[in-house]
Amino acid sequence: MKKIILCCLLLMPFCTGLGCGKKFGSDSTLTNSNPNPNYPLAGWTLVWNDEFDGPSIDPTKWGYETGGSGWGNNELEYYTDRKENSFIENGSLVIQALKENYSGKSYTSARMVTKYRGDWLYGRFEIRAKLPYGVGTWPAIWMLPTDWAYGGWPASGEVDIMEHVGYDPNVIHGSTHCQKYYFKIGTQKTATIKETNVFSEFHTYGVEWFPEKIDFFVDSVKYFSSTNDSTGWEAWPFDKRFHLLLNIAIGGDWGGAKGVDNSIFPQRMYIDYVRVYKKAQ
Repeated sequence: MKKIILCCLLLMPFCTGLGCGKKFGSDSTLTNSNPNPNYPLAGWTLVWNDEFDGPSIDPTKWGYETGGSGWGNNELEYYTDRKENSFIENGSLVIQALKENYSGKSYTSARMVTKYRGDWLYGRFEIRAKLPYGVGTWPAIWMLPTDWAYGGWPASGEVDIMEHVGYDPNVIHGSTHCQKYYFKIGTQKTATIKETNVFSEFHTYGVEWFPEKIDFFVDSVKYFSSTNDSTGWEAWPFDKRFHLLLNIAIGGDWGGAKGVDNSIFPQRMYIDYVRVYKKAQ
């Protein structure tokens, strides 16, 4: 599959685009047509995983962050822990965003976390996912610090393994944020890769995290490295444990920059698996 790689180290691009594809929120027959051939992965040892093969979400692996505060980005959804917004279906985790009135908000979704259930320092992280589509959607697969050792955001860091905004379809973003390099001052370290069929096919989004760098991948193709410049924690707080987050935001400063198309709902992000590896000794 041909991929067009678009890299930048400072400013995240904002491009217009049209939503496409069928409404996955109403389709329960989707299957993974391109399974990962690299499991187990040579040179790495699997230390944590969820294949979502059981009847329900495993509470020993996943918790929820709930509420409708806007989450620092003026997001429009209310995150819930209801079965309407997250559930297992046909061997995949489904995070579903709905257009509904709930606790003063016009949309609901889920924001799932491994905090205190899966927290890691360094490793390889693979998440195989199929994304929602449409203007106003903002799905993310990302990491936050568990202990906030260097202070509140962005001081203790953030790793965005995958972000996608619906008005710029098929453009996948990978980024790191910290005190010295983050988006609100236009200095974040970031890059994009142009991928095809992210709404209709599973793709594997991942990072390999080392003391000196974090490498970003889509389907095993490395398209970006965020490197440690050895100037201190302000530039590299990525020496403490982090946990994973999975969510679909609706609207917000970035996801809602072109508005929200209310005709697209419900929308789903399917997660086939989450796997975490440590470098084999």
